[in-house]
Amino acid sequence: MMAGMELAPFRPWDDFFPGVDRFSKPDVSDLSKWNNRVISNLLYFQTNYFAAAVVVILIVGFLNPLGMFVGGAVVAVVFMGSVWAGENKAVIKNFKKRNPTLFVVGVLGISYLLLSLCGGVMVFLFGITLPMLLILIHASLRLRSMKNKLENKIEGVGLKKTPMGVILDLLDQQEEKINKIQDFLESKLKD
Repeated sequence: MMAGMELAPFRPWDDFFPGVDRFSKPDVSDLSKWNNRVISNLLYFQTNYFAAAVVVILIVGFLNPLGMFVGGAVVAVVFMGSVWAGENKAVIKNFKKRNPTLFVVGVLGISYLLLSLCGGVMVFLFGITLPMLLILIHASLRLRSMKNKLENKIEGVGLKKTPMGVILDLLDQQEEKINKIQDFLESKLKD
């Protein structure tokens, strides 16, 4: 594990799936609010999401181990290449910051095209895309709690560094939150 990185705790089932009253359709007219909900839930439930993804990946990997290995390797290489390009090319960095969802869809699209060349489309769909889709659906529909918001503030200020926080940093999704927290703290210090 990287120095100073912590694993987020596994959230109890009744927090992860508390009942229909804690789920709501996101406001698609306010993309910023929806993005904040998704990022907050990704940070708060990251260990639960990781466990769910591992279960799906293991099932698909058991059914087609070579295809799953190749699929995972292709997605990892494409993601690392896109992050590198985003850090070294201003156009890609700006696109990634303004359109994180399109950036991830682009990474998945390129991965899909590469895997279709070697016949690994079904493994890609079920072993890689399905867990990501399930995570995105839950993160989009699950309403945030006060505990969720507090944990995310701690993560955003940099008091805790988690694997999902690192991934979101690579997608340039944390910087805006840190700036908001910094502005809030500075305004409180002036008062």
